[in-house]
Amino acid sequence: MSKLQGNTPAQSEKNDSLNRSLSHGQLTMIAMGLALGTGLFLGSSSAIKIAGPGAILSYAIGSMIAATIAACAGEMSVRHPVQGGFGTIASRYLNPFSGYLTRWAYWACTVPLAGAELVAVGHYMAYWFPDVPLAVFVALFGAIILVLNLVSVKSFGALEFMLSSIKVSAVIVFMVIGVLLVFVGLPGHAAAGTANLVNDGGFLPNGPASIWISMAVVMFSFGGVEMISLSAAEAKDPARSVATSVKAMIWRLSTFYVVSMAIILCLVPWQTAAQNSELTESPFVLVFSELGIPFAADIMNFVVLVAALSGANASLYAATRLLHALGSDRMAPAVAARTSSRGVPVVALLISFTGVVVATVMAVAKIGDIFALLMALVTLCILIVWIMILLTYQAYKKDQKDASSFTVLGGRVTAGLALAGVLATLAAMFMLPGSGVQESIMVGIVFFVLISIGYAISSKVQGGYERPDLDAMHADENTSAAQH
Repeated sequence: MSKLQGNTPAQSEKNDSLNRSLSHGQLTMIAMGLALGTGLFLGSSSAIKIAGPGAILSYAIGSMIAATIAACAGEMSVRHPVQGGFGTIASRYLNPFSGYLTRWAYWACTVPLAGAELVAVGHYMAYWFPDVPLAVFVALFGAIILVLNLVSVKSFGALEFMLSSIKVSAVIVFMVIGVLLVFVGLPGHAAAGTANLVNDGGFLPNGPASIWISMAVVMFSFGGVEMISLSAAEAKDPARSVATSVKAMIWRLSTFYVVSMAIILCLVPWQTAAQNSELTESPFVLVFSELGIPFAADIMNFVVLVAALSGANASLYAATRLLHALGSDRMAPAVAARTSSRGVPVVALLISFTGVVVATVMAVAKIGDIFALLMALVTLCILIVWIMILLTYQAYKKDQKDASSFTVLGGRVTAGLALAGVLATLAAMFMLPGSGVQESIMVGIVFFVLISIGYAISSKVQGGYERPDLDAMHADENTSAAQH
C-alpha cells in the first residue's frame, strides 16, 4: 500500500481532499484555457515566418501530437481520476521518482507562466490606459484570480468557462467570416481563393525542413492540453466528463488552429502575415481590418487579454493542484495537502501564488535576466512533462491494456509516434536561432539536479516511497468528497 498522506481516514477528517464539483462543460473549457491562447492569436506569425504557408502543415502535425498527449493523459485519468493526475499516475506505473519529477517540473512550468500571463494582461490593459502603471493592472487581476481560486473550484471553473467561451467564440466568428471571404466573397470583397498559398515562392518557400524547424514554435502553442488529467479529480463524473472532454478538445484544437492558419494564409500574403510584432499587425487584426471592421485592434486586444487572463487562471489552478498532490504524497511539505471546508487546497494555492508574485515582480522590475531564465525553464519543463506522460502511458498500457472506458486509437503505437514528435521538437529548437535552447538546457540541468537532491533527502527522511495504490486512493477520495 502506498505512503500517501491525505488519503488515510485520519487525514480525511482533517479535510485534505478535493471537492468534486466541476461540470462537464467546465472540464472541457479548463483544458482549453492554456491550449487556446495568445500562441494562436499573436504567436502564429513566428511559425509563418519560418515555414510560410507550410505552417498549416506544422499546426496540423502539432495538433495531432497535442491531441495524442491529451488523449493519453485522458485515458489514464478515466481509469484513475486521482489528485495529481498524470504525475501521480507516473508514480504508479513508472516509479515514485518519476511522479515526483513530473509534478515538480509542471509546477515550475505553471508558476512562472502564470506570472508571465498576468504581466501580459497588464500590457493589454495599458493599450487602452497607457497612463496607468503596469503594476496596478497586474496586481488587480492577480487579486481577482486568487480570490476566485480561494472561494471554490466551482468559482474557478465558472470563470474559466466564461473566459474560454469568449476565446472559442472569437475563433468561430473569425473562421466563419474567413471561409466566406476565401470561397464566396462578401459585399465589396471578391472571393480571395487560395492563390496566396502558392504565391511568393510556393507552398514551402523555405523548403520541407522548415516544417520541422517551425515545430519549435508551434508546439508551445498547445501547452495546457494535459491539464484535463489534473481536473479529473474534481469532476462530478470523471469517467464521462474526461472522455467526452478529450474528444471535444481534440477536434476543437485541430479545427481552430489548422483552419485559422489556412484562412490567414489564403487572405494575407505569407510575408505580410509573418511580420507581426505588434498587436495591430496580428494576422487576425489584418483580416478584420481588411473587412473594414471598425476597432479591429481593440477587438483583438480584448480577445488576447481574455486569453492571457484565462492562461493565468488555469496556470495557477494547475500549480496549486500539483503542489497539493505532492504534499499528500509527502514529496512537498505536508501542510500543502491541507484543504478548506469547500475542498480548496488553500495552503498550496497561497504558496503557488507567492511564486507567481515573485515571478511577476521579476518580470515587471526586469531584475537582471532572472525572469528570462525562468521562462527558459518553462520551455524545457513542458517538454519533459509531455515526455513523461507518454512514457507513463506506455507502461500503463502494458499493465492495464484496455481497462479504461476511453482508449486512444492506436494505443502504444500512437503514443510512440507522439513521443517521437516531442523529441523532434526538442531537436528543432537547436536549429532555430534565438530559441534559447542552450539556456533552457543549462537552467534545466540545475533545476533537475536540485529537485533530485531534494527527492533523495526527502526519501531518506520518509523511509522511502512506495508506488501508490491508485484504486484505493480513488475510493478514499470519493469517500472524502462525499463528506464535503
